[in-house]
Amino acid sequence: VFHGRILARRVVGQETRYEVEVKARYRQRSPLVSREYLWVPDTCGCPPLRDGGEYLLMARRHVNHEHTLNRILLRGDGYARPWTPREARLVREAARHC
Repeated sequence: VFHGRILARRVVGQETRYEVEVKARYRQRSPLVSREYLWVPDTCGCPPLRDGGEYLLMARRHVNHEHTLNRILLRGDGYARPWTPREARLVREAARHC
């Protein structure tokens, strides 16, 4: 779970790749760097993340069996909400209890 700002969007094959500035990390099972690529497994732009927008994102690290692919994947069951101070406070509180 992290707070990110969308820097760019690009369709690559049958997927959408977002370049994201990681602004805050709330729950972290795998390390994140200050800029990451967030992959969405379709080209429809769902969820709709706009350039310059800030979002609270819950995505998963995806590593294939051959370990040749290591990326952050926002699947259909992922979480992408516009970031607000209230959302950030709620996530910080939840992270302390989980």
